[in-house]
Amino acid sequence: MGEITNFRGEATASDSGSPADQAVAELILRVGDRVRKARERKGIPRRVLSEISGVSPRYLAQLEAGAGNISIGLLQRVALALDHRIEWLIGEDDPWTSDVLRAAELFRRADSATRQKALDTLTPAPQAAMRARRVCLIGLRGAGKSTLGRRAGAALDIPFVELNREIEEQSGMPVEEVMALYGQEGYRDLEAQALNRVIATHDTMILAVAGGIVAEPDTYQTLLGHFHTIWVRASAEEHMARVRAQGDERPMAGNPEAMAQLKSLLTSREPLYEKAQAQVNTTGKPLDASLDELLELIRERGFLD
Repeated sequence: MGEITNFRGEATASDSGSPADQAVAELILRVGDRVRKARERKGIPRRVLSEISGVSPRYLAQLEAGAGNISIGLLQRVALALDHRIEWLIGEDDPWTSDVLRAAELFRRADSATRQKALDTLTPAPQAAMRARRVCLIGLRGAGKSTLGRRAGAALDIPFVELNREIEEQSGMPVEEVMALYGQEGYRDLEAQALNRVIATHDTMILAVAGGIVAEPDTYQTLLGHFHTIWVRASAEEHMARVRAQGDERPMAGNPEAMAQLKSLLTSREPLYEKAQAQVNTTGKPLDASLDELLELIRERGFLD
């Protein structure tokens, strides 16, 4: 019987001659070597890495020497301290020579527009097929999604659908009552169901969705995968003015911080809205000018081809 050490550095017995134990020993050596290389590349002394990760210097020395059978939890601490993904330390491919892992790390650090271009380049045919001839307008309330979507649908002679109307049809009550009765979670469930139903029944359409759909990761990912998405954007001031022009005074009623909150919401959601394939900025533009821009964008990008 041979011996290996557990994550506390204690000796434990094992059948070192078995293929499984050999594979474990190789993994331990590989992880230790990569931790040492990553630390040296960053010029971090082992003492400093210990302070950042919370793993003792003695154990780090054992780890780098291939003598420590590290737990997943402690290895994750070390990986975070080295600004590496944990799979870089345990995978069979060398993280410093593998094109696959290098591409994965570049993708992780890229902005949303670059990520989308990479996905479109790598999977052009399947993605185009999934999106079919569906266009979806996203953005905060007051940007002009419904008005532009309705008029664009008429101009292009294709169906226009508001997802909230689908939710109301499905639930048999207005969205406000859905929220009051089922809460945000219940509304999000109905929203996801309505989106899947629309995808299943329309290959060609223009869809307008509520501004908060981007905050629900799974639903938003479904949306991005099955629609050509366009962010209809506007300044916070125009968002507020348009909502009030519709006769809704709730955004400002009794809330002097409403504008600051709206600006904060816009800022926090910008990274999510920027995942859209294209943008139309309606700030300071007449409706007809924004409509012309939207129609031209749809034609130029071939969203309905």
